[in-house]
Amino acid sequence: MSASMEQPQIELTPWPEAEAELYRAAGYWTGDVLGSILSRGAQAFGDRTAVIAGERSWTYGDLNARADQLASGLNTLGITPGSKVVVQLPNIGEFIEVIFALFRLGAAPIMALPTHRYAEISYFCEFADAVAYIAPAKSGGFDYRDIGKKLKDEGLVRQVIIAGDAGDFVPLDGLYQAPGAAPEIDPSAIALLQLSGGTTGMSKLIPRTHDDYLYSVRASAEICGLSPQTVYLAVLPAAHNFPLSSPGVLGVLYAGGTVVLSESGAPDIAFPLIARHRVTMTAMVPPLALAWMTACDNLKKSGAPPDLSSLQVLQVGGAKFTEEAARRVTPVLGCKLQQVFGMAEGLVNYTRLDDDIDTVVTTQGRPISPADEVRIVDEDDQPVAPGATGLLLTRGPYTIRGYFKAAEHNAKSFTADGFYRTGDVVRLTDAGYLVVEGRAKDQINRGGEKVAADELENHLLAHPLVHDAAVVAMPDPYLGERTCAYVIPQNHAAAPEQRPRPQDLLKFLRERDLAVFKIPDRIEFIDAFPKTRLGKVDKKALRQMIAEKIAPPTVA
Repeated sequence: MSASMEQPQIELTPWPEAEAELYRAAGYWTGDVLGSILSRGAQAFGDRTAVIAGERSWTYGDLNARADQLASGLNTLGITPGSKVVVQLPNIGEFIEVIFALFRLGAAPIMALPTHRYAEISYFCEFADAVAYIAPAKSGGFDYRDIGKKLKDEGLVRQVIIAGDAGDFVPLDGLYQAPGAAPEIDPSAIALLQLSGGTTGMSKLIPRTHDDYLYSVRASAEICGLSPQTVYLAVLPAAHNFPLSSPGVLGVLYAGGTVVLSESGAPDIAFPLIARHRVTMTAMVPPLALAWMTACDNLKKSGAPPDLSSLQVLQVGGAKFTEEAARRVTPVLGCKLQQVFGMAEGLVNYTRLDDDIDTVVTTQGRPISPADEVRIVDEDDQPVAPGATGLLLTRGPYTIRGYFKAAEHNAKSFTADGFYRTGDVVRLTDAGYLVVEGRAKDQINRGGEKVAADELENHLLAHPLVHDAAVVAMPDPYLGERTCAYVIPQNHAAAPEQRPRPQDLLKFLRERDLAVFKIPDRIEFIDAFPKTRLGKVDKKALRQMIAEKIAPPTVA
């Protein structure tokens, strides 16, 4: 083994000290930590309602006290500054209590999504050397204790903590106890680990510091006009970067508003919540926005229009929102549209609330910060002509300088001078707004959920009857993209009964504990892949093949 391979992987690539000093001097980094959001809120808004989840609610004072009590209990289990904890909780009040308790301890939550399964969770635990896993007993018909049991059996975590019926595990509700002395938290330390969309293998872990993340939250809250009168409905999984920080749950709590948590964004659930709690703002991905507009139109036609009169702003992000759909938002839902284009690695762009309608519906916004640097380049890293389409590079006070323990990948994903290669294909308008044209990376954006083709191909190749596999995106009017897996059977000349069937492969993938959104939407068998001139699989040709196959027939 070489000396370089023996060196430990770096958890956090710091900003160059000269740039860090500039960010501090400009007031972007204040030295505050994320836990201060609640302590500040308890002082300023103590008796105001901070969070509503179902029939339960918490004031700022309640939430702050319970976070302190839970931090004390978690500390008795060996969770200390620097510990990593995989948190996989749905949109319930305990999610907010848990992450703030971890912030108070200087421990970093790894923000797993409810749809992740053992394949992903075990990887996060092992890769980050997590000390604990926190999950619900059951949610959405799935028993997360099964994951907890496998983690314990494999020795991947020391503690499994369960919200609800804990069974043989540590019950979360038994950990609230008198708070002890809070540790001193370094604002430049890792506050949390978000997950990348990932184009190769499992999601990479994104280390966000207290300094950089709190700046993003603070600036987002200001741009989005949040105040104590804001009532924010969280319908996307709150652990996801968009509903957590753009401005999301954290931004609303920073501003003194109220967060309403919902485990579903379905119109029949969300619309009554908007009416009941007088929701003023929510955030979603394009497919859900389309579903809301369709449902609203249908309810109006039936003579029972929903009461959405309190809703002022609908944020849409996570995937490209077509201009045609964007123009329908205000006429159908009666609120302003705000487009959001960002990434868990950092850069976030918003259309502004006072932008003209054409800017709002045709662009994906402009950056948060005057210190955000954006370059649009060609494949040789040379700047493209003004207004031309190219690859987006960025750096700034809240964009990471490296993934968690990923030196080899960082060498490819960041330029020598610290710009992050986003993989997005964009163009920049004269006014400084970005228009997203697509992705350069081998990734499927399935309604905002990112599917790495490489990971899914590797799972398919594990099947004994699969010779080769290539996963591509196919167009979908609802989700934007769905997943199509092209498969070459081991013996494609064999009789049909000796070939794998689509249902067999789907069953095989489900049994490998993959996240539900990663299961292919369609499987196509093929004798050989088209190839590029360099002999590589021509995925562009495969995408074109499936797009033509599923296109509606034309009428002469």
